[in-house]
Amino acid sequence: MKRVSIGGQAVLEGVMMKGPKSYALAVRKPDKEIEVQVTPYVSMGERHKSLSIPILRGVVNFLESLFIGMKTLMASSEYFEEEEDTVDAKEKTGLEIKEVKEEKTENKEKAGKTEKEGSNTGYLVLTLIISLVIAIGVFMLLPAFVANFLYKLTSSHLLVNTAEGILRLLIFLGYVALISRMEDIKRTFMYHGAEHKSINCLEAGDDLTVENVRKHTRFHKRCGTSFVFIVMIISIFVFMFVRTDIMWLRLLSRVLLIPLVAGISYEFIRYAGMHRNKCSNVLSAPGLWVQRLTTKEPDDEMIEVAIKSVEGVIDWHEYVEHVRNNSFEA
Repeated sequence: MKRVSIGGQAVLEGVMMKGPKSYALAVRKPDKEIEVQVTPYVSMGERHKSLSIPILRGVVNFLESLFIGMKTLMASSEYFEEEEDTVDAKEKTGLEIKEVKEEKTENKEKAGKTEKEGSNTGYLVLTLIISLVIAIGVFMLLPAFVANFLYKLTSSHLLVNTAEGILRLLIFLGYVALISRMEDIKRTFMYHGAEHKSINCLEAGDDLTVENVRKHTRFHKRCGTSFVFIVMIISIFVFMFVRTDIMWLRLLSRVLLIPLVAGISYEFIRYAGMHRNKCSNVLSAPGLWVQRLTTKEPDDEMIEVAIKSVEGVIDWHEYVEHVRNNSFEA
């Protein structure tokens, strides 16, 4: 067995874990049962070695993570949409829940599985594009647009670009702090904590039990929150090389340089996640601090879901044994 890096994401009442050859979605359904969906998947970098070179692999990994994350998030929400539909149907027609579910299943089969999958993929891609456009607009273009007005007060590119970077960080932190107050988001952040705890438990060589997972920290160096925060920091230095007070050129440069910023940020996160030294600790510190906002301590039921998700992508018993014996293949 080779040492692998498992990553994940919190979804609606569940956790998604991505392993070397598949990703698993585990959700605590309204009836309190845990359902696990395992989907075979090999990353683009593994399939095409030309996409695994430094910097470029960060861009590819980022896009893949967005796609899988959005897909599993939408899949997790369907469990609760179906439950609401079932309750509504029962109230309106008097049908038993079982009959309603059977009727929904028959209708889905008649619609055709292939057509549905194609429709879902198209909708997913559209949703992903819209989300990216909004994110780029709010976190990249808005700070650049506002900061450009500072050229009326100063001609210093260094000062304007620094102000832009600070504004970008403030917008991001303000956004995270604001959504963390929402009840549904709080539960998602608790699942986020469960995801981190289970991965930390696995990487420490402890058996994946609720008791063991609970002991580990809810912070992790490879977290997506840390990646986004590092993107904000790296963008300050990269954008320093673009010195113009022409608004359209300034905004265009921000869009064109996003892949480079994402690629460099990925290399920082990758290094920090693979090494345990003072340098990696310094690089990880800002992201770990922000995780205090995006992760919360989970309850035992949430930890159970995270464990089920890990079990969907790896034989943790064998993996833990290799961690303890330090006997991974080269």
